Amino acid sequence: MHDWITETQRLLASGVPVVLVTIARAEGSTPREAGAKLLVTDRQQWQTIGGGHLEWRAAEIAREMLRSESVGHVRHVERLSLGPSLGQCCGGAATLVFERLVPSDLEWVSTLAQRVQAGQACTRTVMLTDAGPVVLGDPKANANAMPGSPREACLLWHEQGRSGFSEIIAPPDFHIVLFGAGHVGQALVRILATLPCTVSWVDERDAQFPSVLPANVSIEATDTPEVLIAQAPPRSYFLVMTHSHALDQHLCQHIFLRRDFAYFGLIGSRTKRRKFERRLQERGVPAERLAQMICPIGVEGLADKRPEVIAIAVAAQLLRVHEQQETTPASHLDALVRQIRTIPSRQDATIE
Repeated sequence: MHDWITETQRLLASGVPVVLVTIARAEGSTPREAGAKLLVTDRQQWQTIGGGHLEWRAAEIAREMLRSESVGHVRHVERLSLGPSLGQCCGGAATLVFERLVPSDLEWVSTLAQRVQAGQACTRTVMLTDAGPVVLGDPKANANAMPGSPREACLLWHEQGRSGFSEIIAPPDFHIVLFGAGHVGQALVRILATLPCTVSWVDERDAQFPSVLPANVSIEATDTPEVLIAQAPPRSYFLVMTHSHALDQHLCQHIFLRRDFAYFGLIGSRTKRRKFERRLQERGVPAERLAQMICPIGVEGLADKRPEVIAIAVAAQLLRVHEQQETTPASHLDALVRQIRTIPSRQDATIE
């Protein structure tokens, strides 16, 4: 998720200068991945690049930048080794990009927020050798150089005597369709609210939904839930855990009409699985496809049946599957470097 964008908007709209810290490169063992962000003002900070002395030192550098009035102290790059000098023993190194933002940066931040909210991926390029523009662009502008579905990635680059930092900021490619608003469904949604995903939560019982929903969750109170299966985007994650076994079976049949889902989980025991396998085969589902249905759901090794425990096990399984399927094509950002010569050397923030 990109909560840092919303928080940056709020701070800049209030006239509060802030330093945006990004892990541009992670080498070896580091507490966070490239792309992780930290926001620092003179008194507070939001998000995290991993905590510990690394984050303490990053905040210290950021506040030094906030105290400086120098135009040349708007951006800064620092490589920090996670060893004895920082009192850490991770053994890796993190290269951090620091950007001092002021209210005039609100324009590009707001545009970035609009694009991400609209489900559009966006490139962000920052010049490091001068106080040049922040440039937002479309990662699909060069279809040949940047094939496939773009995902968030980072690149530090040097071109024609200039250096910069580029990243692809994309909406989460992790869409979950959850059928059932019972105890497990509600416990699971509370966990998914903290993860980089979007959730369509489906149940015919409107009263089952809480009055306040997480920002990444939308509800569908409908008595034709199979329509949501047909409308779900490719590579969706389907979870079936309704109050009715008959409805569960109906949904399973419709999910098997699709061949492009990333995950399909059905709550229940091994006995329920055997019964469903027989019934689904009788209704035309090929035996070889039944292996795509995960039942029981959740990571193995937990016997506790409390809704909260089941929800944690299911969330862990979803994350494992998602991480195994996720890739970050380096060619997406390599293509940006070939376009750098078109970026002006110094001007106000530019938005393409």
